[in-house]
Parts: sequence; structure tokens; C-alpha cells
Amino acid sequence: MKNKTQDNNYPWYKYYKDVRKHLEYPDVSMYEMVKRTALKYPSNIAYNFYGNKITYKTFLKQIDVSACAFIRMGVKKGDYVSIIMPNTPEAIISIYALNKLGAICNMIHPLNSEEEMKYAINLTKSKYVIVCDIVFNKIKNIRKNIKTVEKILYIPLSESMDPITSFIYKITKARKIHLPTFDDVIPYYRFISRAKFHKSEVKDTSLGSDVAIILHSGGTTGKSKGIVLTNRNLNALALSELEIIKTMTPGSSCLSIMPIFHGFGLGCTIHGVYLGGGQTIILPTVNPKKFSDIILKYKPNAIACVPSMLEGLHKNKKLQDADLSFINCLVCGGDMINDKLVKKLNEFLYDHGSNATVRCAYGMTECTAGVTMMPLEINKPNSIGIPIPDTIIKIVRPNTIEELDYGIEGEICISGPTVMNEYLNEKEETKNILKKHKDGNIYLHSGDLGYMDKDGFVYFKSRIKRMIVSSGYNIYPNTIENIILEHPYVESCAVVGVPHPYKKEVIKAYIVLKKGIVLNNEVKRSIKEHCEKNIASYALPYAYGYRKELPKTLIGKVAYKELISDEGEEIEEK
Repeated sequence: MKNKTQDNNYPWYKYYKDVRKHLEYPDVSMYEMVKRTALKYPSNIAYNFYGNKITYKTFLKQIDVSACAFIRMGVKKGDYVSIIMPNTPEAIISIYALNKLGAICNMIHPLNSEEEMKYAINLTKSKYVIVCDIVFNKIKNIRKNIKTVEKILYIPLSESMDPITSFIYKITKARKIHLPTFDDVIPYYRFISRAKFHKSEVKDTSLGSDVAIILHSGGTTGKSKGIVLTNRNLNALALSELEIIKTMTPGSSCLSIMPIFHGFGLGCTIHGVYLGGGQTIILPTVNPKKFSDIILKYKPNAIACVPSMLEGLHKNKKLQDADLSFINCLVCGGDMINDKLVKKLNEFLYDHGSNATVRCAYGMTECTAGVTMMPLEINKPNSIGIPIPDTIIKIVRPNTIEELDYGIEGEICISGPTVMNEYLNEKEETKNILKKHKDGNIYLHSGDLGYMDKDGFVYFKSRIKRMIVSSGYNIYPNTIENIILEHPYVESCAVVGVPHPYKKEVIKAYIVLKKGIVLNNEVKRSIKEHCEKNIASYALPYAYGYRKELPKTLIGKVAYKELISDEGEEIEEK
């Protein structure tokens, strides 16, 4: 069969032909790519941290100084360094400084449990750990169980804050944090001061094929896995992103709030912005309730986020009279977003002076981050877009490499320069997900169900493991969720499958009502009747759970696993 995704005769091709063109990916490190930007745009602002704006010239100098300091600490090419930090300048500077040395950054979520941190550090046999003040106690508690670690770099989150913000932080969140006194712990000020003792030139000898970053899977199928990404993976993602987004130009600002320990955050909202000469607006944490305040304060040109951050944004009172003409790009990824919400947000942006539309994207950490995105010139409802440059998307029959035709649902498979090398120390798991197809290319089998239309647009249906099988019928939770969301009382919902003695699985729908709607029998009856009218009988929810909010994972996705084992705040069965 002809490889459909390489066919340049798609109807949309005449509008977006440059997306299919081949890009050149220099055989260099992430550091080298950022260095080239810094030399080209030395006066551009590289990052803004609580109003503290730093140019590319200064940013590059900070990276080079840190590289010298890491050498003094003992870091060598090939060493694993675990970074347990939220988004801060010091964390980002450390990533590029270590990359310059050829060290490998093992990115760990600061909110992970002690056991999860111990597992991730030991998986890579890290010699060094970089940790912020608010999670230092966790490292202290597991210190005896991370025996490969030689030294720990301790960085307060307030290090680059302006004096007022730093003072507020220290008397609130950092009030009970005490500077560690252990011999193997190096405070950041002492670490930086040692850089001046390194006199020789620090050369970057890394290639595109060298391993740069270890990210960690969410552990949805068991223990978390280390995802091995190269310089080329990250550079290809960043360059492809700039090619397809188009509106991210030198000097543009991006609200970089997606975490650096996630591919979407590090690859797209940090590295991608830097390769384009843009400005990252860095914040360690973001309260979704104050999302509108952040937008109005910093006025970012680009916003990249997950759907949960956009819920209710179009109804936010603070934004009702706001001029949002500064927003020219809004990318939503990491989870599915309801098409009706997309339409409401697009109308809201237009009414408030913005020419941006919500551009849905799809990807997974195993391919660094996004591999499809909605084009700038055209939008298709419910689609996750078209493949990014040099990426091939195939739809195959699940558990095979047999390619399916347009419109037929199957497993989404991905081949391209952003696909990971492997799972660290997991040969069998790597073999299960990376497979050679008849065209000679290696494809990542995503575990996601979807299809491609004749125009080359991809549609996501469900995780294969999320698909619910009830009495022999395949039921896609996303479809049921979208129908429930159409009810005027419903703010958000999540559908899960739970075991049943003879149906195998039945559906439970967890519902969050809109503000001001009081849960009573009339409301329950109305929602139930709406479902009975619009959902096939075999796919009707067996039970309805009403909650004040849906549980979320650490990066803002709905935590479906929690719902499967939870009865919710109020359950009504059929």
C-alpha cells in the first residue's frame, strides 16, 4: 500500500505545503542551538521571571558559568544528573550547562513521592542531584537509599526572584525551610562562586545522536519508565514546532508554564521558544484560578497549556472587558479538549481582539511531545491536526503492522525524528512499542486509537487501555463525555469503565456541575434523560457520580485511575 502520509496530493497541501517539506536538523547539542540564537539575537529577552528580564547575551553567559561550576563539582560527559525542580531560571540554565558538558539530565517531578524519586534516581544511577528548597526534605529522607549520588546541589526557588517577591516567598512558603548542612550538599551561591576557579575553555563536543534528557512516563501501566531522548529529538521538535506554528517570531513571548520535566514544557515552551529567539515567561507554579491574572499581567503572545487551564476562561469576569489582541497563538495539548469549548474560546478570542484560534495538538512523551497540530490556515472540528514536518502517521490494525485505509479506526503509529531512542534498561518494553514496518521505518506504537481522513487530518478516539468493552461492544469514553458535556448543567465530566460480573465492564460517569447549579433530583433526572436520548443503550452510563471537581494528575490531566477505584461524592445507579 502506498504510504498515504507521504502523499503530497492532500487537498490541504496547497494551503500548507511547507509542513511536508524536509527540515535540516544540525548534528549538534541543544546547547549549541541556543548558543546560535544568543549570538544572533543578543539583545532579545530570553526569559522573564517575576519581572526579572534577562537578555540572550546574559543567558548564554549564565549557562557558560554554570558549566564551569559543574566541572568544578565533578560532572563529566555521560554522567546522569537528576534535576528535581519546577520551572525556574536556575533549572533551565542547569539543563543547558549540563548539556554543554555532555551530561544527561534526568528530569523528575518535584511533587513525586519519596519512593518515586528514589526509583527515578536509582534507575539512572545518578551521581548528582539538583533539588529545590521545597522538596529537599524528601531527598534527605531517602539519602541512604540513593547510594550512587555523590553530591547534591541545593537551589532556593527565590534565587532569581525580585526582592519583593523573594521576601514574600521567604516569609510564606519558605518560612520553615532550613539550609542543609550536610557535607555532600552544595548551596547554589557556593556552587556558582566556584566557577571562577575553572580557567580552561569548556568545549561542547556533543552530537545530535547523544542522549540529552531522560523523561519519565506517567506509569499508567505500572511502574514509571525512563524515556531516553537525544539532542536531535529535542532540536527536531523545536524546529518543527516553529515551522508549523508560524506566529512564534524573534522577540515573541510565550507563557512557559508547562513543566520542564514534561516533553510539552521542556521541548515546546522552553527549547522551541529559545530556538526562535523568543521570550519565555517562567513561573514555578500556576494556580488555575489565577490564570487570567497571569495572562493580563504578562500579556504573552503565545500560550501553550492543557485543557483544564482553559475551562471557564471564556466566562472569566476579569477578561470580559480585556483587550486580548496580544495573543496570536494558543496551543492546547496533553489531553482531549471538547470541540464545543474550542468554538466558545475561538469566539471569545475574536470578540476580544485576538486573531488566534485554539490549535489542538497531540503527542506523547515517547516522541518527545507533539507530533500533530492543527494548521494555522484551516481548522477541522474534533481533529488533532496534521503531522509535523518529517513525521509520518500511520493507522494500523491493533497488535499488527497492517496499515488501514482512510476513515478506519486503528492504532496511531508514529515515525520521525522526535521518536525516542528507547526505554532506559527496558529492552522488552522498548521492543513492544518500537517496531519496524514494511517501509523500513521504525514506528512508535502509541497505544492510542484513532483514524485519518482523506485530507490527512488525524482524529483521536481513545487510549486502547481506556476503551471500554461492555457486552461485546467497544465504547469510547471521549464520545460519551462529549455528549454529557452538551448538557447545560454540566461543567466537566469523566467516563470510566468498571468491572461487571457478566457485561465485563459498565460505564460510570463522573460529573461536575456548573457554578450555581444545585444538585437535586430534578438535575439528576435531566442529565439522565439527556444521556438516554443521545447515547446508545449499550453505552449508557450504569452509574452517575457527582463531584465538586475531578481528580487531576500532576500535570493537569484527569486522573482516570483514581476514578475507577473511587465512588465519588454521590453515586446514583440505574
